[in-house]
Amino acid sequence: MTLSDTPITLTGPLRSPRQLLADQTYDGHVSVHDDEMADKLGLAGAPIEGPTHFSQFEPLVAALWGERWFSDGCLSAHFLNMVVEGEQVQATVALDGPGATLARIDAAKADGTPVLTGTASIGPEHGETELQPRITKARDQPASDLVILDQLSLGQRGEIADVVSTSADVHYGDMYPFTLQRKLDTITESLRWHDPVHGAETPWGAAVVPMEMFSVLAGAGSRGSGFNVRQPSVGLFIDLEVRVLGRPVLVGREYRIEREVIGLAQSRRTESYWTRSTLVDVEDDVATAEVVLHNGVFKDSYPDYPSAD
Repeated sequence: MTLSDTPITLTGPLRSPRQLLADQTYDGHVSVHDDEMADKLGLAGAPIEGPTHFSQFEPLVAALWGERWFSDGCLSAHFLNMVVEGEQVQATVALDGPGATLARIDAAKADGTPVLTGTASIGPEHGETELQPRITKARDQPASDLVILDQLSLGQRGEIADVVSTSADVHYGDMYPFTLQRKLDTITESLRWHDPVHGAETPWGAAVVPMEMFSVLAGAGSRGSGFNVRQPSVGLFIDLEVRVLGRPVLVGREYRIEREVIGLAQSRRTESYWTRSTLVDVEDDVATAEVVLHNGVFKDSYPDYPSAD
């Protein structure tokens, strides 16, 4: 075995992620992140939003791939078990060797319960990420006879290309009732390049937005997308892939969000849909990042859902 074939495993410390979505509302009702709603759905507690766990991987992959991570990185994850505030989570990255461009990622609770599994990779060619086979199946074999999601169709594009700001003090509304600065104040792993105070130190002259915020940017204005989901119904993230397309998403810039439905699926408990949101820098019209989200909607949360009998 040569040095280039020597496996590398990096494990971060146990961290206690914070819940910032307890006050989240949409379409006139609270979300699964509300304790009472979570109880109604038979969950152990109000889950912390899945993307929150992405920040625990960023110091590890930055240690592996350096500056390239911020301009060409991709995290692709399937969520396995929910985490509630007060529980601790630990992240692990496993790479085949120093020259590898794709690694396995895993997160687990302090008692060993798995939280997520997936891949981290460096582009522009990322190989087969964790979610690629799932995305292909949802696209090539879309679910039919949907009830809650019957107004969505494969290939449907967002009606409005929302523009969102990454300024640290911008409030993202009822869907995401916090600011970037609030997220940075409570983030599980704080990187110097994420802090606007140190933004001038980065190669791009501005702070880099944490990857866990990409889904916030994509979702903050999504109620105007025209992707209509029958209400009242409550959803939960199942899978998430975020990818940087050659340069970082930077603090202080504006991005146009272009959206498309790329898959439809269902399971015993949920109907679900896959969307791809592209963050386009408004200043120079360059696509900067992609967010692929698999959002499940609980059948039990929709009062008019047909009985299985």
